[in-house]
Amino acid sequence: MGKVVTLGEIMLRLSPEGFLRFSQADYFRLIFGGGEANVAVSCANYGHNAVFVSKLPSHEIGQAAVDSMRRLGVDTSRIIRGGKRVGIYYCETGASMRPSNVIYDRAGSSMAEADPDDFDFDEIMQGADWFHWSGITPAISDKAAEITRVACEAARRHGVTVSVDLNFRKKLWTPEKAQEVMRPLMKYVDVCIGNEEDAELCLGFKPDADITGGKTNADGYKAIFKAMASEFGFRHIASTLRESYSASHNGWKAMIYDGTTFYQSRRYDIDPIVDRVGGGDAFSGGLIHGLVTGMPMDKALEFAVAASALKQTIHGDFNLVTASEVQRLVDGDSSGRVSR
Repeated sequence: MGKVVTLGEIMLRLSPEGFLRFSQADYFRLIFGGGEANVAVSCANYGHNAVFVSKLPSHEIGQAAVDSMRRLGVDTSRIIRGGKRVGIYYCETGASMRPSNVIYDRAGSSMAEADPDDFDFDEIMQGADWFHWSGITPAISDKAAEITRVACEAARRHGVTVSVDLNFRKKLWTPEKAQEVMRPLMKYVDVCIGNEEDAELCLGFKPDADITGGKTNADGYKAIFKAMASEFGFRHIASTLRESYSASHNGWKAMIYDGTTFYQSRRYDIDPIVDRVGGGDAFSGGLIHGLVTGMPMDKALEFAVAASALKQTIHGDFNLVTASEVQRLVDGDSSGRVSR
C-alpha cells in the first residue's frame, strides 16, 4: 500500500438528532470531520499509510479531534498543535424536498491562522506516493491558501502525484476569489476531481447539466473535461454525477477522462440517504486507492463511486467501510442482506 498525505482542516460538527431543525434541538450530536480528514480516514481504512497534515489547539477539544482520526489508523504525527480554536460547523439534515443546511463558525481557527513555516513539507513528502487537498483549504484564509501552494510545490519537488477536489463552498468565498486562487494552483495538479458546479465556480468551465431537475447529461461533461485537460494538463479528470430527486433520494454515478478515453460508471439509486456529508470525500478516497494500487482507470472509478454510495448510508463524515466491503458492492452485491 502507499503513503497518502492530505492537507486540510478537521472540524467539530454539531448536528441535531435525526431530521430535527436547529430550532427544535435541545442538544447537538458531536462529530469530527472535514474534507481532507475524511479522505485520510478512507485511505487508512483501505490499508494505506494515511498522513493528515493540519493544525489544532493543544486543549482537550483539539485532542479529541486528533483522537477521532488516530483511532481509525490515520497518522496524526504531522498535526501541529497551537492556536486558539477548532473550527465548528452546524449541520441540519434535510429530508424529502427540504435541503440540508450548513452554518460555519470557523473564522480564526488554528488552521486558518497557521503559517507556512509551521510545516516542513519537504520532510512530510519524503516517501509519499500521493498528496491530496481540496478547494476548502485555500478558501478558509489567505494564509491557508499560501500553505496549500507551498505544499503543492514540495509535492512536485518530490515527484508525488497531486490530486485536488475543487469543492467550491459559497459560504467561504466568491467565484471570483476562488478562480483567482485556484487556477494558478492547477499547474501542480495531476488528478482533478469536482462536480459541474465546482468546475464552473472554481475554474470557469460550465457543463450542460441540470442537477436540480433530477437529471445529469454526462455528454455535457466531455467538452468541459477536454478543455480542462488541454488548459491544465491533468492526467485524470473525474466528476461525480448526482441526480437529486430530493434530499432523501439521489441517483449516483461518476465519470473519468484520461486525455484519451471517457468512462462512465454504473449508477446507484440511494434511497434513503442516511448522511450525504462526506460523500464526495469518500469518492476521492476511493479513487486515490484505486489509482495508487494500480487499478485500471475504469476499475478505479467503479471502486470510488461504490465507496461514495456506501458512505451515504453511514452517519457522520467518515466513510467507515473496508476495501472488501466496497469491492463486494462493485461486484454486484447491493442486496443489503445480513452478512453471516
